[in-house]
Parts: sequence; C-alpha cells; structure tokens
Amino acid sequence: MAKYEIFLPAMGEGIIEATITKLLKKEGDSVEEEDSIMEIATDKVDSEIPAPASGIIAKILFEEGDVPKVGDIVAIITTDGENIDDTDASPKKEEKEEKEETPIESAEPQFTLITEAPEVSEPMKAKTENGNFISPLVRTIAKAENITNEELNTLVGSGESNRITKKDILQYIENRKTAKKAEPVVIPSAPAPKVSATEHKSYAGQNVEIIEMDRMRKLISHHMTNSLQVSAHVTSFIDVDVTPIVQWRDKVKNDFLKKHNQKLTYTPIFVEAVTKAIQDYPLINVSVDGDKIIKKNFVNIGMATALPNGNLIVPVIKDANEKNLIGLSKSVNDLANRARANQLKPDDIQGSTFTITNLGAFGSTTGTPIINQPEVAILAIGAIKKKPAVIETPLGDTIGIRHIMVLSLSYDHRVVDGGLGGMFLKRVAENLENFDTTQLL
Repeated sequence: MAKYEIFLPAMGEGIIEATITKLLKKEGDSVEEEDSIMEIATDKVDSEIPAPASGIIAKILFEEGDVPKVGDIVAIITTDGENIDDTDASPKKEEKEEKEETPIESAEPQFTLITEAPEVSEPMKAKTENGNFISPLVRTIAKAENITNEELNTLVGSGESNRITKKDILQYIENRKTAKKAEPVVIPSAPAPKVSATEHKSYAGQNVEIIEMDRMRKLISHHMTNSLQVSAHVTSFIDVDVTPIVQWRDKVKNDFLKKHNQKLTYTPIFVEAVTKAIQDYPLINVSVDGDKIIKKNFVNIGMATALPNGNLIVPVIKDANEKNLIGLSKSVNDLANRARANQLKPDDIQGSTFTITNLGAFGSTTGTPIINQPEVAILAIGAIKKKPAVIETPLGDTIGIRHIMVLSLSYDHRVVDGGLGGMFLKRVAENLENFDTTQLL
C-alpha cells in the first residue's frame, strides 16, 4: 500500500502557519492528482493544497478553523483504496501532544491556569460567525491574550473583505485593558440582586422600609443601564427665549379648547419644532446596528410620560412630521391620557426614532437625559422661567424680563459628533424662537 503524507507547504518568508478555511474533501473520498483537498489562508495569501497523487483520502488530521504550522502533516492519501490504520496516522500527532503536555504536567501553576480557564484551549476558527476572516497571526495573538471566539465574533476587520488584522486585534486588546481598569467604577453603579440583598441585611433593626421594584421599574432600570453601556453619551445645552410662544398660547388656548375640544399644551409645539429640525438634519434620526447606521425616512416621536405610580412610559407619535399643530395636539393628549389610564396598546409604545422628555413638568430647569435605545438622541425640555435677559433692538440693547427655557440634547457620540448635535439643537431653538404667532388654529 503506497501512502502519501501531505504537508502544509511553505508559503513565503515569515509565514510559519496557516488557517484551514475550508475542507474540500473528506476521509474516504477519491481524488485525482492535483485535485484540491483543502483551502488555506495566511495574512498574505489564500491558497489550496493539492493531492500529490491519485488515491483515497485515508486521513485528515486537522479540521476547518485549525491552524497547523508549516511542515505539519495535514492529510494522508493511500493509492490502493485501503484505509490506513489509526495507529499509522496518529503517532506523530500523539507525540506532538505529549510534547506539548509535558510542561503542563510538570508545573502546577500551569495546570491550575488551565483548570480555571478551559476556554483558552478552545480551537480557533478561521472566520467569525459573521464570516469575517481572521488571520493566523491574529489567532496566535488572540490565543496568547486569552481572547475567546465569542470576543472575536464581535470584531469587524479593517482589512480586505473584513479581514481582522494585527492592528485590529492589538487595538481590541488595548481597549479591553482600558475597560478592565474602569470596571471598579462601572460595576457598583449597575443594579445587582446581590448588592440589594446585602443592603437589606445591613438595615436590620433600623427604621427603614424595603420596597421591591415592580416589573416596569425593573424594565426601566435595565433599559437605562443598558443604554449607558451601549452609547457614548454627550449632552449639549442651549437657552431659548420662548416669550412669544407663552404669550400666544395664553391668548389662544381657551378658543382652541372650545373649537377642537383639546387642551393646547406646550408639548405639541416642541414636537413640531423637533420634527422640522429632524427634516433639516436627518442623521439625528438614525439607529446603530453594529458598524452600520440605519437612517429612518420617517419621524416617530416618543414622548416620555410620567405615570401616577411614579414610573415612566414612552408612547409614540407616529409620522409626526406629517401632522400639523392640531393633529399633534390630538395625538399628544390621546397618548398621555391613555398612558395615565393604563390603556396603551403595544403598538403605541413601539417604533420611536427620537424622544422628548419634559423635565419642566417637575420644575427642573435642565438635565442630562439617557438615550432611549436604539435611538441616538433625546431632547430634554426644562421649565420655562422668567429671567432678566438682554434684548437686542435696532436702537441698542436693553434688559427685559423674558420667558427662558433650557434645552438639553443627549446624543450618541459614536455616530453624532458635536457639530451635528450642536447644529440640530440650535435649529430646534431657532424653530421655537421663530414660531409663527399669527397662525389661526
């Protein structure tokens, strides 16, 4: 019986290993001379390993995703159709394993390390779950740094065809080290049952009351904490002179109620200003999916609404950009009333693309709201306060009493830079300050 051992060939200076990206044949298959048996890849080249002679694939010693070194036997072919005995194909592999295991058996610290972190020995795959290629060099670095396949699945390479390069993995390692240093700061702020239990026990015998979170509060807690972990929050502020709006609303609100059977609040005015600003700066109306930005060609405004029990819910005004002030008033009042009466439907709280929260309803002048995922921005509206302000006139500047409000915009710095965030916030302010007070409703 003629037997041919197929070795991993040398593929260039400095290349000591390759990743098996695909097995083209399996054990027992017939092959002709020069038929490709497997595809391999390195940092520099993708290639195939051909059969040196016609015969039967008797043994394949590595699987897809394995990283053999140059000179390793990767397969065995027999020419007379007989299967090769396992004892003939395995000695070199077993001998190699024994050599690799000897230091581990002779050193207790190494044995302990493997016991505590078995994932380090997990076979490295050639590609991530998303199909992004990972080079052999990267896999060597990942193995040395105890980086798992699950972690690699989160990376998108900067190389050709999303190949994960040495630069990518070194950057990830650096980011991971930074994140680990920050863990002592982050972890205590996150809600955890163990902390609650410890605090409960520490209050034994004291005059306190322990209140369990209800289901909605638990959801809010998780949603807010997750948002801070996902998005890079930045907040910008701007003062807005809404004196003309205050005076106009005071003048028309009674007639508006009689004519439309709707209360005219400030909220629909704010919603209108925001929807117009979104049309001017549509990249504020997006979400993030991995490394992709999903631009929404519709505007659904979520309005954070406080409930009688102290919880918060965000009903959604669908297609807000297609409604006038009357339509927005009806939507705002309907959603707010049904929210407080616990009559909202599931569709009423889904699909928002931008959220507004009114801090002024509770007397707060400003705040730093947390982004409502998967959106990338949220606008907080502060209380309208009478303040002395500089009034510019053609005859000169004067000091007067004005109705001033602070707007604060929190945005996701991963996709919204300070320029876009600032221009959008300024446009909202301009829309409010230039509100048409001559319109008839």
